[in-house]
Amino acid sequence: MSAAETVELPDAVTDEPRRGRSWVWPAILVGLFAAAFVLRIVGYKTGLPYVYNADENSHFVPRAIGMFGHSLNPDYFINPPAYTYVVHALFAVKWGTNPATIGGAFAADPTTAFALARAASAFLGALAVSLTAIAGARLFADRRVGVLAGALLAVAFLPTHYSHFALNDAPTLAPLAAALIGVAGIYRTGRTREYVLAGLGLGVAIATKYTAGIVLVTVIAAAFASPVAHARVRNLALMLGLMCAGFVAANPYALLDHTAFREGLQKQTETAGEDGGKLGLANTSGWTYYVGTFTWGLGWLPSLFALGGLVDLFARRRRLALLLAPAPILLFLYLGQQSRFFARWMLPIYPILCLLAAWGVIAAATWLATRLKWRLAIPALALSVLVVLQGLVFSVHNDLVLAKADTRQVAREWMKTNIPSGRNIVVEPIAPDQWAMDAGHPIFEDQGGTGSGNRWNKWRTSRSCFFNGKTITSGACPVVKIEDYERTTRPDLVSRYANGGFCWVVTGSTQFGRAYADPKDVPFALKYYDELKRQGEVVFRSSPYGKDSESVPFSFDSSFNYYPLTYERPGPDIVIYRLHGGKCGA
Repeated sequence: MSAAETVELPDAVTDEPRRGRSWVWPAILVGLFAAAFVLRIVGYKTGLPYVYNADENSHFVPRAIGMFGHSLNPDYFINPPAYTYVVHALFAVKWGTNPATIGGAFAADPTTAFALARAASAFLGALAVSLTAIAGARLFADRRVGVLAGALLAVAFLPTHYSHFALNDAPTLAPLAAALIGVAGIYRTGRTREYVLAGLGLGVAIATKYTAGIVLVTVIAAAFASPVAHARVRNLALMLGLMCAGFVAANPYALLDHTAFREGLQKQTETAGEDGGKLGLANTSGWTYYVGTFTWGLGWLPSLFALGGLVDLFARRRRLALLLAPAPILLFLYLGQQSRFFARWMLPIYPILCLLAAWGVIAAATWLATRLKWRLAIPALALSVLVVLQGLVFSVHNDLVLAKADTRQVAREWMKTNIPSGRNIVVEPIAPDQWAMDAGHPIFEDQGGTGSGNRWNKWRTSRSCFFNGKTITSGACPVVKIEDYERTTRPDLVSRYANGGFCWVVTGSTQFGRAYADPKDVPFALKYYDELKRQGEVVFRSSPYGKDSESVPFSFDSSFNYYPLTYERPGPDIVIYRLHGGKCGA
């Protein structure tokens, strides 16, 4: 028997449960879900009540809260709203629909709101694991491929990490994986109901994250690659109609407020290609960058087996290769030519990569078993353990890190003890504005606090008339993006702090790390930090790294997602200075 014949089993062998063991396959799917959910829920309250991920803090939960005050129109389409509606529904179940009640609950206890939203993200991310397993089992007519594909997605670092946050990245994978089940059915049977599932699943996925639309090419490829004679064009037309219906059902204001929708979509497209905000971004091409992200986001061995699996499919099962190859290749080519690139933008193709990797492992195990005359279970189990090991180790480490107090929270506790309320401080944009306030407990002037209810008065870093060495002399000072803060710093700022009575300066490596990563681009920033060291003394430091561990160089990935094993707790390296000049010398 050849290796190809060993792996490509007939549908009847793998799809029909063995007599008396019909519970095994559902039990495996439940087990995959449970394991994936545990990996995604441990540490899910990281940072709370403060939300340190800028996208999480500004996009989905606040929009879900805002809907209680007007309508279900998100008034924002840079990110599609399907996940926002899920969060909105959870809040309605928890607190009802009265805007005052919701607003009061959120103001008093933001932790509960974000914890609910994050739990939903973790649930949907884990659900995608079981759905991917079903898709793999159906597509390859081999449950071993399905189980391993699900296991790979369960432990892969990137989808596991982002399932901890109230963002749309992980939730997108659930309807996307459901669409892949339909894709498998289209390829295997050509039945109309498979097109229905693929269309509806894909429509909801696109309404959750626009780039999920790349899987449309997979659906089309499945229709024409299927060896089963059926009404391909008619069913594809039905699928496209249902995809649009699913999209509109989960994003109705794309039609009802189509002008705002078009503007938001255009803004999202421009954001990926804009040149601004690149300080600290890897000085490489997007294509080189994304190849590197697969080695840690998915894993070295899974990435290699995915590539090997694709090569093997082209050699021996070309129809499946033509089905699975287009989406990853096209998304890679598209995102790689953008000016900005982030690892999580590739997440919509991770289920497909897991399917390819799982096939690669089973095919390799079959080849080894044939050559060495072993039982297939021996190399299959050994290779499976090896291929999931990297993701499991780094995802468990990530959970342990996220379960500990963030360095910004550690620093804040020190500040509460050592910096009296009502005093003036400077905080680099390493934390949200709410960080200056005790969550749910504002402290006003008559209580020793500030007029805004913040514990401390913050120096305004959100606007600046100084940018990249030039001073703007007319008009209002422009708003400063978080990515551009270092471009607004210069040495004389330190004296201005001291003369204004802003005696404590809180710095963090997610800001100053950008300057040291691109020193030629921001020479004034380096001089600013030199002046800060000259005029101030370090009074507190909170490090995220383990004892005797080296710091991690700034990266838009490893500085925020804690992949390196040197991390012991989440957050940037925090350094607090006490100035002694000007009003600070009294």
